[in-house]
Amino acid sequence: MDLSIVIPLLDEAESLPELSVWIEKVMKENRFSYEIIFVDDGSSDDSWEVIEKLSAANPNIKGIRFQRNYGKSAGLNEGFRAASGEVVITMDADLQDSPDEIPELRKMILENGYDVVSGWKKKRYDNTITKNIPSKFFNWVTRRMSKIKLHDFNCGLKAYRNKVVKSIEVYGEMHRYIPVLAKWSGFKKIGEKVVEHRARKYGKSKFGWRRFVNGFLDLMSITFVGKFSKRPMHFFGLWGTIFFLLGLGISLFLIISKIIDFNYGLTNKPGFYLALTALIIGMQLFLAGFLGELISRNAPGRNAYMIEKKLGI
Repeated sequence: MDLSIVIPLLDEAESLPELSVWIEKVMKENRFSYEIIFVDDGSSDDSWEVIEKLSAANPNIKGIRFQRNYGKSAGLNEGFRAASGEVVITMDADLQDSPDEIPELRKMILENGYDVVSGWKKKRYDNTITKNIPSKFFNWVTRRMSKIKLHDFNCGLKAYRNKVVKSIEVYGEMHRYIPVLAKWSGFKKIGEKVVEHRARKYGKSKFGWRRFVNGFLDLMSITFVGKFSKRPMHFFGLWGTIFFLLGLGISLFLIISKIIDFNYGLTNKPGFYLALTALIIGMQLFLAGFLGELISRNAPGRNAYMIEKKLGI
């Protein structure tokens, strides 16, 4: 199969028919074999009923329905598991991403040798202060921390080699950091393409400030996991050693001072409590490292989500 198009959605019943017709038109014009995988993230409107009707009319349209809302990352993760196309395209269901970009994105993967191609919405139609400024800040931070030169990590329109999406796990708010996940999995060739951004036609945005708080915490998590997931003792052991040696050094100083001067008070010195605290922290970090090593060697596979229904998968 040439293409798998994974589309996570939440309450987008109005836009789905128009989006599916648009995608079908592009696929036919380019003679691509394809599948469209709609992932309904616990919608409260008629989104699933619309997907059922679309699937009945077009066997290339498939669906996954979550029992409740898990978030965009969960939707992408399950869509990736089901995708069988040589190239996997992700896009939003709100008609702000243009399916006309798909042929060029596929070409960049197959002919230019990229593992991941991320869209860059250079000209936006939602330049609100509450969305644009935080987005630019997090893109800047992510570029600095990941060393990946992308302008728009959070763009929903992306293309991947199939082996990329089968090699990563997306959870939490990690969907905005999939290029980072791909890099940590060994896929180094990550590119970017300027794509068209369209104004929202139906419904309302699901954007909120909480997404940026969660996104920042996930960036810290992914940076740590990417470096130390297979060797947690290298992180916890290092800092455990530093704290333990600090506490031990202060303790030896206090003991020697007590030997030299028998009247020297130990428990009434700040150093006593610093030494005790440092020793305890050092031992706790060592224990965290040992537990991390055990967990990393016995970690289960991908997260399991409560899927209520599937269509054609």
